[in-house]
Amino acid sequence: MIYFDSLPLSEDILAALSELKIEYVFQPIFYPDGKTIYAYEALMRPHDKDVTELIAEYQEQDKLHILEVATLFGATQAYFMRGYKEILSINTFPCEIFTEEEVNAYIEYFGDDKNAMILETLEYPYLSIDIAKAKRKIADINDNQIAIDDFGTGLNTMDVVNAANPDIVKIDRTLLTDIDKDKFRQIRIKEMIDTFHAKKMNVVAEGIETEAEFNTMKELGADFFQGYYLGMPE
Repeated sequence: MIYFDSLPLSEDILAALSELKIEYVFQPIFYPDGKTIYAYEALMRPHDKDVTELIAEYQEQDKLHILEVATLFGATQAYFMRGYKEILSINTFPCEIFTEEEVNAYIEYFGDDKNAMILETLEYPYLSIDIAKAKRKIADINDNQIAIDDFGTGLNTMDVVNAANPDIVKIDRTLLTDIDKDKFRQIRIKEMIDTFHAKKMNVVAEGIETEAEFNTMKELGADFFQGYYLGMPE
């Protein structure tokens, strides 16, 4: 289990973090060879409920910021405990941003050990344009990257991409399931990838579950790949 009691944060934040009983698992993101790992995405796993239930509960209580801080510190802690060297990708809410105190605490706690990371913006609960721009500035200062998760479904649309100006766009798995069997969808996805590349953005194909999907997305120009076919969260 992740422990937060030694972090250099305010007593209020530490008290709220102490109520969480969570672990983090990591799913690899691969280069096109399907073997070399580019990054690890940290995924929160509560001990006593589903992660979507936990998020809904904290959103209702207006406490999403606690989960934001928990992931920043907890995922990094778990990442170093595992001895990973690749880029760390953490999920972040589009309506939340770290305070100056939290950023300084992170630098103080992890010091020179910290690596560049990807701040992966989820599609819920809502997008704040001001926060998206602020996250872009923070990422640039610390040589981090911004990613948009689940593009093409829900709230993460081209408007969000234009507002957030990410380095990486992750195409949602619902658009890629059985992509090898759908020529019309292949044309659409190829146009999408070309648009992102024109904006100097890399593309991750999410939810790859078959060899045929993997090979098709390579042909369409995706830069990185993630899914059960290549590597499970563990």
